[in-house]
Parts: sequence; structure tokens; C-alpha cells
Amino acid sequence: MEKLRCMYQRVFGKNDPESELFAPYRVCPLGAHVDHQHGLVTGFAIDKGIRFVFSPTSSGEIDVVSLNFEGRVKFNLHYPIDTKCHHWGDYLKAAVSALQQDYHLERGIRAVVRGELPIGGLSSSAALLCGFVVCLSLANGLSLDKRQVIHYASLAERQYIGLNNGVLDQSCVMLCQKNKLLFMDTATTTYQTLSFGAKRNMSSMITAIGNQLPFKIGIFFSGVTRRLVNTNYNQRVDECHSVVWMIQTLEQRPKTSTENTFLRDIPKELFMKWYNRLPPSLSRRAQHFYGECQRVVDATNCWERGDITAFGKLMDESCNSSIHLYECGSAELTALWAISRQCDGIYGGRFAGAGFKGAYIALVDPLYEKEIRNMVTAHYLKRFPEHADTFRIFFCDVAEGMMPDQQTFYLQEYGIDNTSGRICHKDVSTNSKFPETIAAMGA
Repeated sequence: MEKLRCMYQRVFGKNDPESELFAPYRVCPLGAHVDHQHGLVTGFAIDKGIRFVFSPTSSGEIDVVSLNFEGRVKFNLHYPIDTKCHHWGDYLKAAVSALQQDYHLERGIRAVVRGELPIGGLSSSAALLCGFVVCLSLANGLSLDKRQVIHYASLAERQYIGLNNGVLDQSCVMLCQKNKLLFMDTATTTYQTLSFGAKRNMSSMITAIGNQLPFKIGIFFSGVTRRLVNTNYNQRVDECHSVVWMIQTLEQRPKTSTENTFLRDIPKELFMKWYNRLPPSLSRRAQHFYGECQRVVDATNCWERGDITAFGKLMDESCNSSIHLYECGSAELTALWAISRQCDGIYGGRFAGAGFKGAYIALVDPLYEKEIRNMVTAHYLKRFPEHADTFRIFFCDVAEGMMPDQQTFYLQEYGIDNTSGRICHKDVSTNSKFPETIAAMGA
């Protein structure tokens, strides 16, 4: 944070910033491309992210500088937000816009922000939005809880940025716990944080006594950057909606509105009844959805058994499904996956984030870090020498989310009992008895 504090003083000529904040990046080992369809997901926060130093302004002035990108974002929240600037500053405007739907913001912020890793696949946008929402909340004394931060950050990305995502990214930023796997049902927003090896005897839980997991998260940046609103991300979401509408038509049911259309509401058996009547591309999207939700269930069991080899194999299966059924990826990401599968010490991996360009993630044995770095770098740059200046590899640990708090997350508006933290009449306990809607889905 020292570098940020120095920059703050240099830019603003003021005293030290009053507050500091850290928003972690996230990875999703299983649960690819299903959160926007109310599927099942998993996630880790990692020990790299975005750091903020800031102070409130009584005038309503917003003045923020990034150490990663050019441009200084300045506006006053007492006046209508002007048009998009089509760079990182839009995320700050998005956070203000989302909060102003429910709150009158009096105070702005002066801030300096810095991301610790390259952009692409780690939900840097979710970390940035959650950070800005919390900064503005603290400056205005709003005392938002975790569920509210997730809500406003997700709302900002959907409404202002224009990305039709779910709540996985923001939830990982806010809810993850160190050395635990986040398991979330995005249809109900209930979640659990699962300990590694919890279903084995105590001596085998996480090399847990020493507080160390038997792997690190390898992050392989392809060197290709992307903005999701300029990829096929939204198209894939629309294709999933189309599957639902076509089945509703075939079943002679009324069509649901776009905002209430999710593959989760179509049981797998019903999809199988009609899949031959669907266009092949749409059928593939649905097959990925049902298969991925099943892999999430299987992965949580592997995790609690302490079987990292089986867990990694499921990640490879997820990646294969993303390529052939969901049809995302790029030549660079596919090459990274293929190279990694030839490396000793890699348990398994998949494309990070939306999987269109940015990064490939893998679970790696820490004893093989050097060999993995050398082999992947040599083979990848031999094929893509044009990325020599931007290709990067990092090895990270599973970390705490942004605001550690109680274990069970709930949203009253989704019908969740806030005293028990469970969906009314549905069991989401850690004994693998999943909500009845999951069983109906065929997961």
C-alpha cells in the first residue's frame, strides 16, 4: 500500500488517505458458464487483487487515479452522470449509478487504485466494482452488508456496463474464505464454504493443521486481453434463453420474460425429451449446463474427501466441455490447456472467467512450479512468439474474501430465511443433500 499512499499524496497534495481496501481476484475451478442460468458454481478468492486508498470528499467530487491504466476520472455525483468514457472509469460511474437507485449519496471520494495482476479471466471488473461500492458506502456511512455489496456490484455491471452476468464473480470477491472452497447455488444464492478433506479423518484435513492446501493456483495469462461486452459472452447467454423458450413452445407453455428465463427451470429430463428438436448449437449449450452442474456436485464431494487428483480431472472435463459444447476459448487458451496436460505436477485446469481470451488456470503441485513455468513458457511462446512481452505466469494461494463475516449468505428478496440462512423448506446442509430443484434438474 505504500506506493499507493505516495501516489495519493503526489496527485492530491493532501494528507495521508483515510482508508485502505483490498478486493481479491477470484477463480472458478468448476461451474463454468452456468451462473447466468442459475446453476451451481464453486470459487476461490486468491491472494492477489485490487488495492484502494481513498478519502471522502464533502463536495460530492469523485476524483480517482489508476496506476494500471491511463486517465483520471473526475465528476461530481450531485450532477447527472455523463456518457460512458469506455475505459476503467465506467466501472466507477456504474457503482455510483447503482447506489443512487436506492441512496442519496452526499460524499464523493478521492482515490488511487492498483491491480496486482494483468487483466483477463480473474474477474477484475467484479473486484473493482465491489471495491468502488464499498468505498462509496464507507464514505457515505451506508454500512452495506455483503449481500448488498454483491447486489449493487452485479447491478452496476448488468445495467451500466452491459454485461449479462450472474452473481458468481461478486460473490467470490465477498464471500470466499481462506483455504476453503465456495459452493453456491446461484438460483437461491445460498452457499457453503467447504474445508478440504472435511469428510476424512482429522489428520488429513487440509494439511490444514499447517493451514496449507496441497496445491497452488497457477494463472497463465495468454497475453491477449478482452472486454466481455465485445466478445460472444452475451450471445451465449441469449442462446441459453432460446433453449428455454423453444422448450416452452414445444410444451405449449407460456414464454417467460427475459429476466425470468433460466435453464435451471428446465429439468434435464424435459430437455432430453426435446433436444433432437433443438438446433444443434443450442442443444450443445444446454448439454454443457447440465453436465457442468453435475461436475460441481461431484467436485464438492472430491474436495471434502481430500481428493485433489479427482478434483483436477473434473476441471479438465469442464474445460473440454467449454471448448466443444459451450464453444468458447481461443487458439491461445486451447494451446495452454493442451501444454499443461503434458506437464507433471498439474492436477487439472480450465479457461478462467468467461473463457474467451484472457487466462488459463490450473491447480499445481508447488514442488513443480519451476518445471511448469519453464515448460509452459517454452512451448507456448514457440507457438505464439508475438505474445512474448505480455505472456505471464503467476502462482497464487487461496485467500480470504473482501469482508469475512458469517458463513451463510442470504437474500430476503429471494425467499431465504435469514435466521437459519437456508431456503425455506429446502435442505442445503453440508451432508450433500442438495435442494430439491437441483435433484429435479438432473444434477
